[in-house]
Amino acid sequence: MTEPTVPAKPAAIPSAPGGASLPEAQPIVRLVAFPQDANPYGDIFGGWVLAQMDVAGGSAAIRRARGRVATVAVDRLSFKAPVRVGDIVSVYAFEERIGRTSLTFRVELWTQNRELGTALKVTEALFTFVAIDDNRQPRPVPPPEG
Repeated sequence: MTEPTVPAKPAAIPSAPGGASLPEAQPIVRLVAFPQDANPYGDIFGGWVLAQMDVAGGSAAIRRARGRVATVAVDRLSFKAPVRVGDIVSVYAFEERIGRTSLTFRVELWTQNRELGTALKVTEALFTFVAIDDNRQPRPVPPPEG
């Protein structure tokens, strides 16, 4: 196992009174959930949430692999709460395991209510990527830099 690219057990940044705390690490993706990504009741589609998590995990994997990767698996994804229109969405990725050609990251998606400031971890999952070459064939993950 290699050293994490970000802390495996992040410290926390306090939220509004009574709320949860966001991880201290910088989010890889931060954006606001918009109405076009929601159902008629104002809840954001789960597929949109999954896509943001894949972008964040993929970005972390690309940095660590120093090149192209492909998503090959998503494990243990479950939703603890809905994402609502107007929520500030932050997605974090934490290195879990590096294999010869594969990389696994724990990806967490958090929301903050823009009016109350309360933070909530909506979901997390393990994303596995494979480092690939220009011919889309698996290639070794290089050792960590530095």
